[in-house]
Amino acid sequence: MRVAALHTYPVKGCRRLDHDAARVEPWGLAGDRRWMIVDPDGVGLTQREVPALVTVHPGPAADGSDLASAVGLTLRGAGRPTLDVPAPVDGEPVPVRVFRSKVAVPARLAAPTAHDWLSDLLERPARLVWLADPTVRAVDPDFSRPGDTVSFADGYPVLLTSTASLDAVNDWLVGSGDPAAPLPMHRFRPNVVLTGAPAWAEDGWLGQRIRIGAVTFRVAKTCARCVVTTTDQDTGERGPQPLRILGQHRRGPKGVLFGMNLIPDGTGRIAVGDPVAGPADPVSSATGPDS
Repeated sequence: MRVAALHTYPVKGCRRLDHDAARVEPWGLAGDRRWMIVDPDGVGLTQREVPALVTVHPGPAADGSDLASAVGLTLRGAGRPTLDVPAPVDGEPVPVRVFRSKVAVPARLAAPTAHDWLSDLLERPARLVWLADPTVRAVDPDFSRPGDTVSFADGYPVLLTSTASLDAVNDWLVGSGDPAAPLPMHRFRPNVVLTGAPAWAEDGWLGQRIRIGAVTFRVAKTCARCVVTTTDQDTGERGPQPLRILGQHRRGPKGVLFGMNLIPDGTGRIAVGDPVAGPADPVSSATGPDS
C-alpha cells in the first residue's frame, strides 16, 4: 500500500490544494482548515448549506510563503479580484463554532476586506477567521485521548480514503446504470488517499494503528458522510450520488460510511508514494461505537 494523493483545505469548505508532500502536525496536516468562514453568529459555514464555497480558491500567500507557515493566504474566485489575506495577529479573539459543535473556541478575525470579498461572492454576510492556536479544540473524547486536538475540520485531524473503495462505489453506480459514474475522489474531501489495499480493507483497521511513511496514526472512527459528497467540487451543483448508493451498501447505525478518521500519534513529513503499513497493535483508548 502506498500514498496516492495528499490534500489540504486551507479554508474550511473551500477548494482543496494538492500536495506532493505534507507535514503532519498533532491537529492535522500543516495548513489544513486553519481558516473558516463564519456567519454573523460565529458559526462556521460549510458546503452543507452553502455549496458556493466550492468557488472560493485559497492559495499560498502572494509572497510565495507556504500556507503551513501561517503568514496568510490568497483568495481567488470567478469574476473577483485576487485578495491577499495576512494571518491576523492582533485584536481580541472572537468565539466561533464548527458545524454542530456546542463548544466555542477563540479565533482571530481577518481584515474587513476579506469579509467584504467573501460576503459579495457568497451573497450572504460572512466573516473569515483564523485559528491562531490549534491546540484549543479537542477531539471527541469518545474516540480520542486527552490532549488530542483538531483544527477547524468537522471532528478529526486526518481523513483517509482508499482508491479501491472508491472503485467499488463506482462499480455499484455503473451496475445500477447511474449516469453519475464515475465519481472522483475529491467528492469525499480526503487528506490522504491510499492505493494498493483491497476495497474496504480500512474497515478492519478501526481501533488500531497504521503507519504512513514514518508517522503513526490511530484509526479512530469510520467517517459518516453527508450531503457535501453530493456536491460537484468544481461547480457546486448537487445530485443524489454517492449518498444514495452508499445507503444501499454502506449504511451504519449513524449514517452512510466512506473513509476513516485518523489521529496522529506523532509528527513528521509524509509524501505521495510513501508506504502505508497496516495495523500494528490495538489501541483500546481509540475504540468506540461505529459511526
